[in-house]
Amino acid sequence: MSMTHPRAGRPRERVLTMRGIGKRFGAVRALTDVDFWVDEGEVVALVGDNGAGKSTLVKVLAGVHPPDAGTIEFDGDLVQIGSPADAQELGIETIFQDLALCDNLDVVANLWLGRELIDGATLDEVDMEQRTWTLLRELSAKIPSVRVPVASLSGGQRQTVAIARSLIGDPRVVILDEPTAALGVAQTAEVLNLIERLRERGHGVILISHNMADVMAVADRVVVLRLGRNNGVYNVADVTSETLIAAITGAADNAASRRAAERPGLVATPSDADVPAGVDDDADGDHEAPPTGGGTVIRMPQTGARRKPGDRTDGRR
Repeated sequence: MSMTHPRAGRPRERVLTMRGIGKRFGAVRALTDVDFWVDEGEVVALVGDNGAGKSTLVKVLAGVHPPDAGTIEFDGDLVQIGSPADAQELGIETIFQDLALCDNLDVVANLWLGRELIDGATLDEVDMEQRTWTLLRELSAKIPSVRVPVASLSGGQRQTVAIARSLIGDPRVVILDEPTAALGVAQTAEVLNLIERLRERGHGVILISHNMADVMAVADRVVVLRLGRNNGVYNVADVTSETLIAAITGAADNAASRRAAERPGLVATPSDADVPAGVDDDADGDHEAPPTGGGTVIRMPQTGARRKPGDRTDGRR
């Protein structure tokens, strides 16, 4: 992984800490006792299966949903994030999958929408365009012109505009929700380069993604959620994608894997205890591996055990 470089004048430090976060929607418990943190100049990937609670946790942080339990600390101080405006005031910017861009406006207008620079009684178009180019150059963005409608840009360029817009207020934490979804190979590489630039600028980056290749390419640390709870925190330098997938799906939580962990150097093989009651052993002693979810193994009948036409008792053949 590349080295990180915090912004000048700001030592690398803990920016955000969430402890014991809980959230319910009626009878559904979306989050239970979730811990999460991010440092300045760090990319933290938040991964999990559908329904694991990733979006709910991000919406709690973005001020969309207030937490029912737990605390949030920002720069070491306890804070209450009651609305998206509160999150932006603290320095938390969220880029959702839909990007929320105005297709009919150009790049400059999208970046400064709601925060326009005024020169007397008119918009300072020249200053806004110059600042836009400066920011895009810092991000090494590949946009041919800032005066073309956003609708004419590619998916990767649109993601670039959304990320650049979030940096106008110099946030401390940037949240990216599936930034490479539905992008091609070249556009995905462009977005991953942008994430590297955010790290180099010293921003704390929270990356939500289902793509393990993207996670392994840019993240420093991975937080896994499963069924609304923490299911592991991993340093990317010390973990494989297979381990992450096992934590996401729960495949690592079964009798065979626990037995393998207790007997290092040996390959876990099913024992007699793994064979469901009522299932006979094969003649050669081989067994099917038990399913990871603890289900019952269903075996096809042996060839010699198939019913013959003459065995029917109803008189039909």
